[in-house]
Amino acid sequence: MVLALLMAGLALATPAAHARHDGPQGGHHPAKPLTVMTRNLYLGADINRPVQAALAAQAGGGTQTDVLLALAHATYATRAIVDQTNFPVRAGLLADEIKRTHPDLVGLQEVAWWRHGPLQLTQVGVPNADITDYDFLATLLDALAQRGQHYVPVVVGNRADVEGPSFTGSPFDGTMGADARDVRLTMRDVILKRKSSDLRVTGHGDHVYATNLSVPVAGSTISFDRGYEWVDVRDGSKRLRFVNTHLEAFSADIAAAQATELLEGAPATDRTTVLVCDCNSDPLNHSVDTSIGDTLPHSAAYDLITGQGGFTDEWLTWAPAADGWTSGLSETVDDPTAAGFDHRIDMVFARTARGSGLAVDKGKVTGTKPGDRDPGTGLWPSDHGGVVLRLRGY
Repeated sequence: MVLALLMAGLALATPAAHARHDGPQGGHHPAKPLTVMTRNLYLGADINRPVQAALAAQAGGGTQTDVLLALAHATYATRAIVDQTNFPVRAGLLADEIKRTHPDLVGLQEVAWWRHGPLQLTQVGVPNADITDYDFLATLLDALAQRGQHYVPVVVGNRADVEGPSFTGSPFDGTMGADARDVRLTMRDVILKRKSSDLRVTGHGDHVYATNLSVPVAGSTISFDRGYEWVDVRDGSKRLRFVNTHLEAFSADIAAAQATELLEGAPATDRTTVLVCDCNSDPLNHSVDTSIGDTLPHSAAYDLITGQGGFTDEWLTWAPAADGWTSGLSETVDDPTAAGFDHRIDMVFARTARGSGLAVDKGKVTGTKPGDRDPGTGLWPSDHGGVVLRLRGY
């Protein structure tokens, strides 16, 4: 959602406090503007909880049964929070943001698909549950259509697909709750295109990174796959590649390896590439988390993209970094204030075939003001803010 300070007839606000920035291209704008958005939807809970609970049981010398119980109890708690964070309500807030900013292309991250199925203690970790509880993509598209906004998913990138037992009590002593089941989470990253846009799709692709976080739990290995997807579009004689990715959150070393792979395979060399992401890399955070074995700073992936990758951080051509904080609220996304938004990891980058950036003449961070919350539940649209920029000169 956006503030009520929007000028009539404009899709994006031009803040009075910001002078217009022509960016690296100067004042020459030969092409029609392109409005892009990056938006993390928030999967609804802390997916790290079940993994950490199981690993703690393992580290404490617990038996296989102890590990299984820790995993199941934490999965149960996590899935309950998904209900509490109520994506159908949040989808309406997110759809309002998109309606008001009217992007041509949107890169979505954490487009979760929550399912459940019968409890299968002999197949722990096998993702086969098929009863849908929440399909974030379908819900968001429906919310957009209800607002007269019609977007099509051009590329749906399937990412981590994980499943685990969910119950209270124990099946081994007769105390297990009646609502025991398997819970499945399929993560997706998606590129949306506005149907009414003049852009014509000429190609698209999807790629899963070779380096991903893998965790051995309860006799199975859980792989948290990530990747990138891209779409080539044309507007008249102008061509552009739009890339969306979500880099690893729990290891700067893995995120940097993924960024390296991204730079090797995703950008076009003969046209402008616009890259949007939840990069999970704060350019102002140079600390190294040695407790998990990392050797690189949190900023490493960002530094690669803007360094050897040659990409321009487009937000910084529009406004100071501190005006672009996008992360991160608490797990329950019902924070009473916006104080949790205290750093910036959601980015829009660009690189022309000549290696320069693009001009920006309108920009906004969405979903980070108290007025963006749902008045009935107090929920924010996501634990992240969105970033919308109108680009010229591609």
